[in-house]
Amino acid sequence: MSDRTIVIVASLTLLVAVGAGAFGAHGLKRVLSSDMLAIWHTAVLYQLVHGLGMLAIAALGARFGSPLLGSAAALMFAGIVLFSGSLYLLAASGVRWLGAITPIGGLAFILAWALVALAAWRAA
Repeated sequence: MSDRTIVIVASLTLLVAVGAGAFGAHGLKRVLSSDMLAIWHTAVLYQLVHGLGMLAIAALGARFGSPLLGSAAALMFAGIVLFSGSLYLLAASGVRWLGAITPIGGLAFILAWALVALAAWRAA
């Protein structure tokens, strides 16, 4: 992924996260149980944090110039889709097996951050 693409995807990811957060706080407050609403909020939090992480990766691209950063951004986006996406679906539908997908997204986050660290290490 190019730095420009990363910024675009990260910005759209953050836009959706803010909307999802507002929707959860206002639209779902009376519809979901407190447990399911907490799951929704966890999805929003991880989406926000990792969307910002993608912006940081784009900023680091100019400094380190490592192709690992593009891979890290792609993994981070995959993590957002799998982790947050599965939690949104779980909270909205109550289908518990969707929670089995969530750790795959978490693993993508871990691998993405490891690639960022490796890119910085190699640049030194």
